[in-house]
Amino acid sequence: MPADSASPDDGKLAELSAIVNAVRDRVRSRHPAHITEGSETPPIQIALADLMPVVHARDAAQARVASIGSVNPRSGGLANAIIQTVKKSIARAFQWFVRGQIAYNRESLAATEAILEALNEHNRILVSLAGQTNEHLNHLRHELTNHMDLRTAEWHQRAERRSDELKAAVLPVIEQVELLKAEASELKDVRTHWIDWRRGWEEKLSTNEIQFLRAAADLQGAFQHRVNQVEANFRDIVKAQHSDYLGALDRTTLNIHKQLADDFTRTRADYDRMIHTELRLIRQRTVPVAAVQAGFAPPMAAAPAGIPQLDYSRFAERFRGSEEYVRGNQAIYRQYFEGCSNVLDIGCGRGEFLDMMSELKVPARGIDLGEDSVAQCRAKGLQAEVADLFEFLPAQPEEEFDGIFCSQVVEHLQPAVLPDLVRLCASRLRKGGVLAIETPNPECLAIFATHFYLDPTHTRPVPHELLAFYMEEAGLSVVRLHRLSPPEETIPEISELPENFKKRFFGSLDFAIVARRL
Repeated sequence: MPADSASPDDGKLAELSAIVNAVRDRVRSRHPAHITEGSETPPIQIALADLMPVVHARDAAQARVASIGSVNPRSGGLANAIIQTVKKSIARAFQWFVRGQIAYNRESLAATEAILEALNEHNRILVSLAGQTNEHLNHLRHELTNHMDLRTAEWHQRAERRSDELKAAVLPVIEQVELLKAEASELKDVRTHWIDWRRGWEEKLSTNEIQFLRAAADLQGAFQHRVNQVEANFRDIVKAQHSDYLGALDRTTLNIHKQLADDFTRTRADYDRMIHTELRLIRQRTVPVAAVQAGFAPPMAAAPAGIPQLDYSRFAERFRGSEEYVRGNQAIYRQYFEGCSNVLDIGCGRGEFLDMMSELKVPARGIDLGEDSVAQCRAKGLQAEVADLFEFLPAQPEEEFDGIFCSQVVEHLQPAVLPDLVRLCASRLRKGGVLAIETPNPECLAIFATHFYLDPTHTRPVPHELLAFYMEEAGLSVVRLHRLSPPEETIPEISELPENFKKRFFGSLDFAIVARRL
């Protein structure tokens, strides 16, 4: 009885399970999430799109669409009933206004349903294609496996047959190899004795040959070394003797040339100095006599009382330095006067500056009160004349020169006429013309202990600040101040002083100030 009573329930349960499984399969087929094929992983797996968020959004939208036009419920009571009635009236009154929106919402939900159905259909198609592809691949895999098994069995059988054939063919060869091994062992003993004897003989032969070649090489090397050493010694001796001879010859020739040149230069300088000295003496002796006969006094008579009449050419040679020394110090003026077309040298002296202008191909002339100095310049082929600067400059046209040089002159003038000299020079310069004035530097105390008071015609030194002021007053622009002749060259003890003290009180023996006309 229990079995009979349970059988209908079991049948119902089985039927219900079958229905549930069918529904589950149908739902999975309509809404596949991913693809699986049994317990094994299929060759092709497709991860399908998850449509549940879209379904949830669709359900929420349907709920919102269904609530359009309805009134939220309220509790009972007269007031709530009246409010509900008013709300429903308002809803019915505005139903025409929201009718289009409701229709649009319903159509949108219908479109969403169609899109969901299309996506589900797309997923089902993908599942179907993947299943068919996997089935086909599994079928091909089984066929390939069976084919490989058959081919492997066939190759194994062939290999076994070939192995048997090779074994049958190898047995006679093995017997012959054994016989050959026995014969080879006998020949090996004979060959071993022969090799040992030959090795000993070759070693002896090689040793004897090496000893012979080594002895011959040693003899040849010693002989060649001696020959090379003798040749090298001979060449070194000949080369050293030849070099010594050439060196001695060059030194002797150079010394002879240098000595001859020095002797010639010294002799010529002595003769020139002697000739100029004699000429000056003759001129100094004849001028007073001629002046007395003519009825007037010579220019020297106008000199202040107490100042001796000196041979200033000889005086400059002794106390100022040689012409080469002065010309070397004046090299700094090349950069200012190079390219000028008309240059005047006030107080030209022996003509060192005019010589430099001649080298630069710059037209230049000089003036000086000393007839000996002018004669010495003219003897060199330089253009110079005897003239007083306060008479010469006013006689020249304005803007006549583009360069005026005045070296070691302003310290001979009285302080009252120095501004006039600067104004005269500025008026005779062209625009952009250069005026360079060189004079002893009163900032250097050593100048008063050495050179300044050696010349009795010096009146007073001129500070460079005062000279620059006179130039600026005359319309000139100071370009640069050059400090010349370090005092250490004359008084070496100055180099032992402290640097700041030396720079402040012993800067330079001379200075040069260069200005241009604006």
